[in-house]
Amino acid sequence: MSGVPQTPVEDHRDAREAGRSEPGPKAAPGSGGAERDPFFDNAKLLAMVLVVVGHAWQPLKDSRAVWAAYFFLYTFHMPVFILLSGYFSRTFRGRPRQVQRLVAAVLVPYAVFETVYTLYGNAVDDRGNDISLLTPWYLTWFLIALFVWRLTAPLWLVLRPSLAIGLSVVIALLGAAFDADPVLNLDRVLQFLPFFVLGLLMRPEHWDLVRSRWMRIISLPVFAAGAVTAYWARGRVTSEWAVRSKTWEQLGADWPAGVAMSLALLVCSLLLAASFLAWVPRRQHWFTAFGAGTLVAYLLHGLIIRTAAWEGWYEPRFWHTPAGELLVTVFGVGLALVLTSPPVRRVFRPVVEPTLDWAFPGRPGAAPETPPGARTAPGTGARGGPEAGSEGGPESRPERAEAGAATGAGAEPGTGGRSGSGKAP
Repeated sequence: MSGVPQTPVEDHRDAREAGRSEPGPKAAPGSGGAERDPFFDNAKLLAMVLVVVGHAWQPLKDSRAVWAAYFFLYTFHMPVFILLSGYFSRTFRGRPRQVQRLVAAVLVPYAVFETVYTLYGNAVDDRGNDISLLTPWYLTWFLIALFVWRLTAPLWLVLRPSLAIGLSVVIALLGAAFDADPVLNLDRVLQFLPFFVLGLLMRPEHWDLVRSRWMRIISLPVFAAGAVTAYWARGRVTSEWAVRSKTWEQLGADWPAGVAMSLALLVCSLLLAASFLAWVPRRQHWFTAFGAGTLVAYLLHGLIIRTAAWEGWYEPRFWHTPAGELLVTVFGVGLALVLTSPPVRRVFRPVVEPTLDWAFPGRPGAAPETPPGARTAPGTGARGGPEAGSEGGPESRPERAEAGAATGAGAEPGTGGRSGSGKAP
């Protein structure tokens, strides 16, 4: 996770090994980067800030303004991360080295933090949950979802784009219509699938459209309409529609209304996600490097936010006033920046970004796999990678960074997935 926030598991290294150019638009002129586009790091960081702030707001949802802001953020901040995750999964073909990196960057951190959150919740809040890696609890669900989505990437890539998108939407509707097994939080895995598939099918020219001037102009009324709708929705719908953790029946809707609501929410999420991305800075800034630490921030901030809720720190009346809500918001922004900072990331790298070369066959430093027929790109070394000193070396590990950014979205605090997931919220 260095250079790119752990959001989507970006496969820059896979592209280089195959002799292709790396995924993603080229860096903007004058941005200071020849290969990496700072836009994506900026997007991951800003989306992570929204994730942390959204979790910090959860105990304050008795306020209509906070509830509306919470519902508004949850409608699009997770789709943003999943779109990015899909986009940077375009080179995944299930080759052994790719699967090994996926295990190290996603599955191992999931196992570690699923255990940590379960034991911590039992100790601090006497939750009585059993350790089960098959039933994700709290924000760890996203890691296992990312693992599953990425394994399915080769399937979606061989289908016609229209068929892939249509099929993913049908699967999402089925996931919302029927109570999926709590194993692996399949409810969310299925309901958020269209965003991953759409990101998987996006190309650089699509990002150019998202970042165009006319999209910025359109984003203003879209944001305004979204904010007004969220404020109006208080008392009419539950915010769990945006969290996508329950079926239509559990949310009190029959199938015609459920289909309409799910499709409308899908469209709104895409519009708001595009509007958000349209305003993400395209150039290098002082905070761009923080975008590489989103996985660390995602996995750690929940311990702080949940401790505050469990220990009753939100109970004083002041925190439920406009001034208190503003301070909580500032705290969330600050917490996100601290946890994504390079020093924090370096400290937790052994846990969040473990090196597991020892666990897999093959000699360290052995030549990477190259797909049959792949040509070595001009200017690359004998091993198919970039010349020494270019981005993507051992220090940057961009493919692990994706995992974190993708992780930026979290479940609604206090929810453990569907009711009956096997773990008390």
